[in-house]
Amino acid sequence: MIFLINSVYIVCSVLFIMGLKLMSSPATARRGNLLSAVGMFLAVIITLLDRNILSYQWILIGIVLGALIGVLAARLVAMTDMPQMVAAFNGFGGIASLLVAWVLFFKSPNTESFTLTTLYLSVFIGGITFTGSMVAFGKLDGKITTKPVLFRGQQFVNSLILLALLCFGVLFLFPDLAGISRSSLILYAVILSGILGVMVVIPIGGADMPVVISLLNSYSGLAACAAGFAIRNNLLIVSGALVGASGIILTNIMCKAMNRSLTNVLFSGFGSAGGSVVAEEGDEGEIRPINSEDAYLILEAASSVVIIPGYGMAVAQAQHVVRELADLLEQNGAEVNFAIHPVAGRMPGHMNVLLAEANVSYDKMREMDDINPMMETVDVAIVIGANDVVNPAAREVENSPIYGMPIISADKARTVFVLKRSMRTGFAGIGNPLFFKENTRMLFGDAKASIQAVVAQFKES
Repeated sequence: MIFLINSVYIVCSVLFIMGLKLMSSPATARRGNLLSAVGMFLAVIITLLDRNILSYQWILIGIVLGALIGVLAARLVAMTDMPQMVAAFNGFGGIASLLVAWVLFFKSPNTESFTLTTLYLSVFIGGITFTGSMVAFGKLDGKITTKPVLFRGQQFVNSLILLALLCFGVLFLFPDLAGISRSSLILYAVILSGILGVMVVIPIGGADMPVVISLLNSYSGLAACAAGFAIRNNLLIVSGALVGASGIILTNIMCKAMNRSLTNVLFSGFGSAGGSVVAEEGDEGEIRPINSEDAYLILEAASSVVIIPGYGMAVAQAQHVVRELADLLEQNGAEVNFAIHPVAGRMPGHMNVLLAEANVSYDKMREMDDINPMMETVDVAIVIGANDVVNPAAREVENSPIYGMPIISADKARTVFVLKRSMRTGFAGIGNPLFFKENTRMLFGDAKASIQAVVAQFKES
């Protein structure tokens, strides 16, 4: 039986690694996700069968219930709510690792030092992941303010909590040093790690949410890896390490895309000064509105168009009509590309998922570094609900919170259409000089309705 279990674990590990490899490209991501899911399914089943943890009946009931929840989540959760769902899943991963460690401790409280260490780490990281993810969920869902929440001495308080957790960790291994029982220490660790999770996420503003989601994903993997060592499950160690490592790599990519360090993301409170959002200077000027009829005339004459999606497109559910517009432009002889900034939306890959849902060809989705060199030759750039990733203040305004951040150079196109409901700032809470440039035209209104009006003009012509 042990040979069979380890053999299946090896197969599962291979499936995880192949899945991660395939998920590196939009063209193969769906297949990669399926392979990883199959690997996890096999891992769960073989683990439950091992040592008769559950009877066949309960395993079947679990499969049916799990499949039902998965199908309902996939069918009912709106694409705009995907970041919230990812944040919640990260939190569930963290609390699951914490609970595994908790149960293991009270089942075998006097185990060896190595197991106690990994058990404590699982509680420590799992607690931070759970409460941090819940705060991220609240911010993404609008239940908590998306602005950074800062107060005097915040980093000092965080340092004290972290120091206390480390001290408790040492005492957990040597409880006789302070005369505190291990059961009390692990309870303190649960409480303090939960508080620390809240404290490290509340200072992070909305613009940094893609980085936070990646980081919490990594934390959930590390917590699972520690739990794997505690219960001596090789596959949990491997899968946790893979999630932890991939999350760290993705976090690093996100930070580079924003030209910021992870320390800066975690402790600076993006766009804040004394707890208030910094308003951009020099963002006043003449607004040049345009209607759908005039937008159609310009697009009808364009030979190259770049569409730059953002969270506003997700909110308006405009991805399908955007793809329809792209098809009509190509039929009219224009070259159409989609420019995707690494941190566009609320989570990594958010825009890729939306466009893939609308059957936009993967080879038309261009990354920032690929599209920027050709922006000066583009006739029309259409910005759909993307404020911060096209904000030229990143190049032009030295005191801007986003100064130095790589952006998609939409302002360098011959004409720029910006689709917005109003002149309100984006998720980062800063002004955008792009709206006042001479080559920019503002197409106000719901993005889906605006694009539909342009599409109707094409069809009537």
